[in-house]
Amino acid sequence: MSETKNFIENIIDKDLAEGVYDTVHTRFPPEPNGYLHIGHAKSVLLNYGLAKEYNGKFNMRFDDTNPTKERTEFVESIKEDIKWLGADWEDRLFFASDYFDQMYEAAVKLIKKGKAYVSDLSPEQIKEYRGTLTQPGREDPGSARTVEENLALFEDMRAGKFKDGEKVLRARIDMTSPNINMRDPVIYRVAHMTHHNTGDKWCIYPMYDFAHPIEDAIEGITHSICTLEFEDHRPLYDWVVRELEYPHPPKQIEFAKLYLTNVVTGKRYIKKLVEEGIVDGWDDPRLVSIAALRRRGFTPESIKRFVELCGVSKSNSSVDYAMLEYCIREDLKVKKPRMMAVLNPVKLIIDNYPEGETELVEIPNNQENEALGSRQVPFGRELYIEREDFMEIPPKKYFRMFPGNEVRLMNAYFVTCTGCVKDADGKVTEVHCTYDPASKGGSSPDGRKVRGTIHWVPARESITAQVRLYENIIDEEKGVYNEDGSLNLNPNSLTVLQECRLEPAFAGAQAYDSFQFVRQGFFCVDVRDSRPDALVFNRIVSLKSSYALPKEV
Repeated sequence: MSETKNFIENIIDKDLAEGVYDTVHTRFPPEPNGYLHIGHAKSVLLNYGLAKEYNGKFNMRFDDTNPTKERTEFVESIKEDIKWLGADWEDRLFFASDYFDQMYEAAVKLIKKGKAYVSDLSPEQIKEYRGTLTQPGREDPGSARTVEENLALFEDMRAGKFKDGEKVLRARIDMTSPNINMRDPVIYRVAHMTHHNTGDKWCIYPMYDFAHPIEDAIEGITHSICTLEFEDHRPLYDWVVRELEYPHPPKQIEFAKLYLTNVVTGKRYIKKLVEEGIVDGWDDPRLVSIAALRRRGFTPESIKRFVELCGVSKSNSSVDYAMLEYCIREDLKVKKPRMMAVLNPVKLIIDNYPEGETELVEIPNNQENEALGSRQVPFGRELYIEREDFMEIPPKKYFRMFPGNEVRLMNAYFVTCTGCVKDADGKVTEVHCTYDPASKGGSSPDGRKVRGTIHWVPARESITAQVRLYENIIDEEKGVYNEDGSLNLNPNSLTVLQECRLEPAFAGAQAYDSFQFVRQGFFCVDVRDSRPDALVFNRIVSLKSSYALPKEV
């Protein structure tokens, strides 16, 4: 059975069938004023996916028309993110600023057609003249200027004869339009700013709503896919390409943004978190920037799966963050080895095991994927186990180690706890036990059963590591924002565990390598802080979740 097509695919099918276009050409046009986040991933993968589906082309274009906020750092990070997601723009990397000359000529063309004029009004006056949703706008006094006056003034704007905000160029459309975007919108402004790409060549810059349709038309974009907040801007988009008489005008189509519950995606909020040192950069693993998700250990495949599950629609809705976690669990659970790491170690001594002796225990790397093979782990008299796997006085239904109880050491032997040693403060420093040599491999010849199985690492051969446990940076019970607009931060969003003990097979782990820590979760080697002699792991996600896919998915 073929999959149902989304509404965008239906529009494209119709356009191709009717000969409106004979190809499909899409683009992803971010403004380089911050790092991309999970919502942008949906747009990247949607635009690239449509181009691939219809054997068309996909452009990468930076919408860099506002030099006040744009930086080369953001350009480079965005390129890296998009490559990582697997969207290939081939040789089609563009900048809106590449077209500033054509945009200037387009503005001159509108002036000559009587469709644009220079205004002396301040931003506040323009807002006042524009009217309201219930009241029409008033004519700008500048609209009475002749074509010749407007051409001369626009040339003076370009020549730097006016201060910032002193003059603007407005499109002449309809001050009584019910759509406020059509009430003679500003299409050029004076801004004496150095641009990251064009330097000081320009002191006037086009507005986004004017520049964007021109960029699409120049590049031969057929379907300009954007988010729902641009729906009311579509008449202006269509007006620009129509008045500039492009032979094959692009078509704007809007879809709903991807909203995740209890996450921070706003650039100004993330910028504040970075500047105040609450997070250690735009790629802090508690954020949902694509760089942060990559650093935490998410895979491109998991994000693609997440975007597919979210679907494409015309109505805004929110998605539970747990669905993103579900996708990474599903992606990693059969791909990655399941290895032993003890995060809060206490020493376990097997009193009847021969001193100085070591044997190798064969352990499958992943019981769900035999292709990953097995490894040998050293086993000896002294091990480390999780501190929570021993209790001197256990509650009911506690099946791990306590005096007199027998448990299984994973893939090794049955051991019976005999007691513990404590320091002067009453803290347990050693747990003692005896082992049954006949139970090698984790089962007994006499058929007796044990109810508890715990993991372990060899004390002498283990390696130490730092492990970082992440929770949501937002206090989920209170919601994302306080009444004053500040963020409700979770004080426990990061827990750093030092001196964790890992089995020796972890030696040599490289940045971005990920593993399942048995009984703990999925973890990834941190790209920024980990070193070969001092490994640092980020928890990607815990092992279990109450999240279940909706039945209709």
